[in-house]
Amino acid sequence: MDDNGIKKILVLGGGTAGWMAASYLGRALGPTVSITVLEAPGVPKIGVGEATIPNLQKVFFDFLGLSEEEWMTECNASFKMGIRFVNWRTPGTGAAKARPFGNGVDHFDHLFGLLPAHDSLPLSHYWTHKRLSGATDEPFDRACYPQPAVFDQNLSPRYLDGTRWASYAWHFDANLVADFLRRFSTEKQGAVHIEDRFTGAEIDQSGHIVAVSTEAGRRIEADLFVDCSGFRSLLINQVMKEPFLDMSDHLLNDRAVATQVPHDDATQGVEPFTSAIAMSSGWAWKIPMLGRFGTGYVYSSRFASQDEATEEFCRMWNLDPEQQPLNHIKFRVGRNRRAWVKNCVGIGLSSCFLEPLESTGIYFVYAALYQLVKHFPDKRFDPVLIGQFNREIETMFDDTRDFIQAHFSFAPRNDTPFWQACKELELASDFQEKVAVYKSGLGVSLPVTDESNYYGNFEAEFRNFWSNANYYCVFAGLGLLPDHSLPALNHRPSSIESAETVFADIRRRRDELLGTLPSTYEYLCKLHGK
Repeated sequence: MDDNGIKKILVLGGGTAGWMAASYLGRALGPTVSITVLEAPGVPKIGVGEATIPNLQKVFFDFLGLSEEEWMTECNASFKMGIRFVNWRTPGTGAAKARPFGNGVDHFDHLFGLLPAHDSLPLSHYWTHKRLSGATDEPFDRACYPQPAVFDQNLSPRYLDGTRWASYAWHFDANLVADFLRRFSTEKQGAVHIEDRFTGAEIDQSGHIVAVSTEAGRRIEADLFVDCSGFRSLLINQVMKEPFLDMSDHLLNDRAVATQVPHDDATQGVEPFTSAIAMSSGWAWKIPMLGRFGTGYVYSSRFASQDEATEEFCRMWNLDPEQQPLNHIKFRVGRNRRAWVKNCVGIGLSSCFLEPLESTGIYFVYAALYQLVKHFPDKRFDPVLIGQFNREIETMFDDTRDFIQAHFSFAPRNDTPFWQACKELELASDFQEKVAVYKSGLGVSLPVTDESNYYGNFEAEFRNFWSNANYYCVFAGLGLLPDHSLPALNHRPSSIESAETVFADIRRRRDELLGTLPSTYEYLCKLHGK
């Protein structure tokens, strides 16, 4: 390595983001770079259960050389095949029961996995044609996927022999993941862990960080500084003075109250999906794991006080707010103008934050790490590399922000001041164009037909994060349909007729799965040795 090579990296902050950064960079850069993690002792850890998206294993854990079984058993991990949205179309307070989806409760599913294709078109086009012509009233999710019926029965995405039949992500305890990666980074990769409090930073004449100082009197030098200090953003906002771009004009929610709730898995089963339950001033998540579920109410302080949100949240789950341990969280919505400034890179909450409606928190961490390694600098810190990195992060964040905003904008629910106000927020112009394309019958993007290559090729998935299937699941689930079917289908009557065999195959596959799959609880007990 020449004299310009990066030799020392300091990661400020531990937690999930900090230890993901240390382990990923340690694997990518090898022994030529020393990595130090400076973690303040006793900093409260945010989160009571974390939900993810499907590429986590291939892009992150496979990259580290860690099998799914190896890390899942350390982190009380469970499976997630999608998100079930409850009460987003009609008024209601959600669910106080473990199984809130019977008795006509309003819900639809956003499912993982690729849409089947027929005659070079995704199945969504054929469903749209049937729905708009009055040939079917079957919802999009249940017509085009077997998973919703599997959700209803709490069945597993794997057979007992380990065979995988569906795309899935994971639920886990984020604190256990951080502990697991800390051990991996320090014991297997040689990362240095220092427990001490950051007190300040030294800046040279060019505006680069030279070293940080700590409460115990340490002075820690590095070439590259990775800020994983969470919402405090101690380096990139406070030291580098990079402005944070508030985006509350797109998303109203800025608070959360969260907790853990014990659960009788043997009696009630473990749901293989995240729930997003619409509330009067926001929505609540439910993330099932063995023996408990994590839950929280994400709400807008403009429409509910902390006491009001707490009362509504605890009433939903039959909890006593005086006895239940509750975590009250204030968060900022938006991103830094630049995620990377000179020799400082923000990762995780120090860089950007969106409410976890589509489980993007962990994704934003490893997507940024992937891009950092792709654009990794030397001590010259080429502005071209930095600029390209910042454009990638900006696009990723803004596209996701727009998709999440659309959930609230297009939700038919309109029964409270919060839901009414959501309809008054303006969508970004780029996103309005995507909605127009969807409504034209064309769909939002071309289908991807090879799932193994798709989820193995992070670059392709990174640039096509919200694909045709994602938009259809959410838009159609909320009742937003294209204005008309794809005009080209009018000239392909044989394709429309033969597509019925694909819909029939999905129904047959559904019935087969219902008769052969183990429950999620049964599989997890085997996996975790319970």
